[in-house]
Amino acid sequence: MKKNKEIKKIFNVKIIKTKKFEDHRGKFNKYFSSELYPFLKKENISIKEINHCFTKKKGTVRGMHFQTGSFKEDKIITCLKGRIFDVVVDLRKNSKNFLKYKSFILDEKINHSLFIPKGFAHGYQSITNNTEIIYFVTSSYMPKFEKGINPNCSKLNIKWPITNKIISVKDKKLPYLKSNFKGL
Repeated sequence: MKKNKEIKKIFNVKIIKTKKFEDHRGKFNKYFSSELYPFLKKENISIKEINHCFTKKKGTVRGMHFQTGSFKEDKIITCLKGRIFDVVVDLRKNSKNFLKYKSFILDEKINHSLFIPKGFAHGYQSITNNTEIIYFVTSSYMPKFEKGINPNCSKLNIKWPITNKIISVKDKKLPYLKSNFKGL
């Protein structure tokens, strides 16, 4: 089996193309292996949780989430079914890209995974109905350290592809960034 190829690196976020194997029986894809992500081993990063998320309706936004303190987390995001508009916001206070965002399309057919390092807020909007993602994280979920930014924050000005957004009550209550936000 060939190793994954890192095809693009933006804001320290890595897009990784995995190889899908198909034959008359069906499909096989290895989403995670330490050999396939050598930078994880090099930086002594280990996976603590694996999460699966099903989103029923297109236009649904989940995010913009992150954890703070000793529970900051790296994430690897893969779209298993459907298509998502994935967004990362750089919250690293000393970064030249501080408070800038980048978006990516993750799609079951494109077969890319997205590595998001610590110091970024993350969210996505489903572009199709019945979307499924899997994400690997390097820190356990700790509600006390969970933070977020309202997905409609004008300071970020994220251009969500579907304007009629479905957002959870919890995410609607997330704060907007204040002008004195100093970063992580």
